[in-house]
Amino acid sequence: MIALHSLKLLHKLNLVRLFFPVFENQGVEFLGLKLTNRLGTAAGLDKNGDFIDSVGSLGFGFLEVGTVTPKAQIGNPKPRVFRVFDEEAIINRLGFNNKGVDYLVKRLQKKKFQGIVGVNIGANKTSQGQKRIDDYIECFQKVYQYADYITVNISSPNTPGLRDLHNSDNLKKLIDSIDNQIYACKYTKPIFLKISPDEDANSISEIIHIINNSSFSGLIVSNTSVDKSLLSSKQFHEYEGGLSGKPIMNKSTKLLSTIFKEDHSIPLIGVGGVMGYDDFIKKIDAGANLVQIYSGFIVKGPQIVKDILKD
Repeated sequence: MIALHSLKLLHKLNLVRLFFPVFENQGVEFLGLKLTNRLGTAAGLDKNGDFIDSVGSLGFGFLEVGTVTPKAQIGNPKPRVFRVFDEEAIINRLGFNNKGVDYLVKRLQKKKFQGIVGVNIGANKTSQGQKRIDDYIECFQKVYQYADYITVNISSPNTPGLRDLHNSDNLKKLIDSIDNQIYACKYTKPIFLKISPDEDANSISEIIHIINNSSFSGLIVSNTSVDKSLLSSKQFHEYEGGLSGKPIMNKSTKLLSTIFKEDHSIPLIGVGGVMGYDDFIKKIDAGANLVQIYSGFIVKGPQIVKDILKD
């Protein structure tokens, strides 16, 4: 967070270009979106849209803000973020801490960044059953006019029961409800489902089937993993929360490849473990149309943008 505030100050002083280069527009088009390149930020880096202009000035092709919920919530008790420095990893159990959807909408209305900005929507921790679905609908209704695309996040491990939405019956209820809103609002921009890397093959096949029979555009693969055995440091194996960073690169990319092989036509955004240019290319080779970073940005700093877009 200190780094983001420092970047925001540099942006206000018009000093960003002294430290970070301007990249050539690569002219990428994806689902009707015109992007300067294939690299974007994942949800979580800028939950409330407070850093859209400053982060956007680094050269990203697109940004994703959120996850946002209808009501502001403080998230889970601290400490809730743990750095595993030797393995370039982060464990977090933040729990959708954010200032609420109304605050985010105000930030979107005030942004000066002209690039693509997507919004990641979720549900409040206390919402259950139909109320949880209603939370997604409320967020959709409030952000759709201001978002270049929308992501429906069912895959955070830090909101109790949220991943139960991967279950085909639960997912279909959610997707059908959002589909109704898409038709009612005449929404024509892309909408994605962000999934967990911890689902089995049968679950993934069911998700693909449901998405292909809906108004949803594609999938974002993937969120953090609860599998701490991916870490060599056994002292962290019992920590609660989602694991991100280098240790989940192979797992998330394998899932990406599996989905692509099962259905070449489904649009995919790859995220999880990208720590540099080689990882970025591996995501593209595995089937991703676009790639997002989050932990890589935290661990490597803004320099990672230059490293990835150098060619």
